[in-house]
Amino acid sequence: MKRLLLPVLLSVSACSAAPQQDALEQTAAACTGLSEPAMVWIPGGRFIMGEQARYPEEGPPRAVEVAGFWMSATEVTNAQFAKFVAATGYRTEAERRPPQLAGAPPEMLQPGSAVFRVPTPDNGNWWGWVPGANWRHPSGPHSTIAGRDNDPVVQVSWNDARAYAKWAGLSLPSEEQWEFAARAGAAALPEPKDASGKPTANYYQGVFPARDLGEDGFTGRAPVGCFAANAFGLHDMIGNVWEWTISAARPGQPVNVIKGGSYLCAANYCARYRPAARQFQEHDLGTDHIGFRVVRISPGPGAGGKLPSDRKRS
Repeated sequence: MKRLLLPVLLSVSACSAAPQQDALEQTAAACTGLSEPAMVWIPGGRFIMGEQARYPEEGPPRAVEVAGFWMSATEVTNAQFAKFVAATGYRTEAERRPPQLAGAPPEMLQPGSAVFRVPTPDNGNWWGWVPGANWRHPSGPHSTIAGRDNDPVVQVSWNDARAYAKWAGLSLPSEEQWEFAARAGAAALPEPKDASGKPTANYYQGVFPARDLGEDGFTGRAPVGCFAANAFGLHDMIGNVWEWTISAARPGQPVNVIKGGSYLCAANYCARYRPAARQFQEHDLGTDHIGFRVVRISPGPGAGGKLPSDRKRS
């Protein structure tokens, strides 16, 4: 990806724009504390991918066959990613010096990443390059993940997510695997709410981008596992943070599909908190609303298989 990012930042997951509190202002307790990604078995099956499409890039609907696989029950957390970094010394792309391209704005010549900002009359941009933004400081140097071990890790690029998965002896899901798992055999709802109207996922309630009412209990990232699991036992497949897949968005280009929407998706703007929803993201650009989960292809419990090790043993 070229580091002349002003056009890119304006295109990053268009629905992803809303005010975000500093993580320390969140008062919700951690919901699921796991030192390793808990893996659940997803039985294989046939489904109609892209069904109930709302935007052109989500269709056309087509029949897809998916073999069984293991998938992490939640998004990879800050604590889990920190364990990988401690074991390997890995530095994410946001922590490295970017290419020194002639003509790039000064701030884009420093390590950093894309962060959402509330638009103002003087600056209508939703996204900006913030020096010092990385997985430890998702919104920039002033922010921290201290006390947020169970939040999904963000500000990780596709390359960073793949590095974690490789270390763990796992991989990123394909788009087909991800959508099949998110559907879990159920019809997609127009908005993730229960019969009483209570939100069942972390997304943006209110008139975007003026104010997130936080009816789901959060106005930013939620700790993983705060919402009920789907029929396969997977949490947060809809909302919270977008998730990287291994699937290329455009052949021959360093762009991959992300799935699931995030806490910044609103009913009045783009409503991408649906299994069929998809967006495209450059390999080397993370944001403060994109994370990932992992999968493993191995025999299922009904075929004599055992629960796979959740971390690569050396």
